[in-house]
Amino acid sequence: MTIIEAKDIVTKFDTRIIHDHVNFSVNENEIYAIIGESGSGKSVLMREMIMLADPTEGHINILGENLEHISPRKAQELRRKWGVLFQFGALFSSLTIAENIELQLKEYTNISKKMRDKLVYSKLELVGLESYAGKLYPSELSGGMIKRAALARALAMDPKLLFLDEPTSGLDPIGARNFDQLIVNLRDLLGITVVMITHDLDSMFGIVDRMAVLADKHVVAEGTLENVLQSQHPFVEAFFKNEYTKQRFKDKIKDV
Repeated sequence: MTIIEAKDIVTKFDTRIIHDHVNFSVNENEIYAIIGESGSGKSVLMREMIMLADPTEGHINILGENLEHISPRKAQELRRKWGVLFQFGALFSSLTIAENIELQLKEYTNISKKMRDKLVYSKLELVGLESYAGKLYPSELSGGMIKRAALARALAMDPKLLFLDEPTSGLDPIGARNFDQLIVNLRDLLGITVVMITHDLDSMFGIVDRMAVLADKHVVAEGTLENVLQSQHPFVEAFFKNEYTKQRFKDKIKDV
């Protein structure tokens, strides 16, 4: 089942073209990556998917809703069906971690304070944080803990869809691989669909089911890692088939 479909997306900033008829689709329950060089419009594309920006042309359908024609009421309902982990967490610095996670529950539900507290601490446990972290402020957390706290907030409303912007950036190698495994575990446990922007080769080779490669204002390759490696586009060649990458992941790209 297709969860997201982007058709002929054109994005312009004044006369500058960022996307020129970009097409891709995301299937239910997969981990889907959007990759590309800096300036290729990855984050812009995510902003368009979560309705923080509008494409100049084209259509985006998410969970059966056409974002181009969606009503304000439907848009609000749709936003509750996804969670977003921004690159640097984007936690509210004046709120504790528990208060950050609780905010959506307090704003959009009528459940009691007691139940909200239970949900908050269940989300902390879900992402591997101990309960004491809920009483801390973002400034008191390590980078890895901020990522997990922000992920707990993204999961607060039990979303069907999870957007992650560079989820492993800034983490040490062990922390990054642990976070990758957490994403897989959450996908399998909760049955959610994950869309992530990443530059992390270990993530691409390790946990991603399918990906779209942005270059030259287009999606130049899409599909499984095996599909993408068949592309002879210069960016794919430079990114995936350089000697360092071929040596490091030789078991997976030995035939390329």
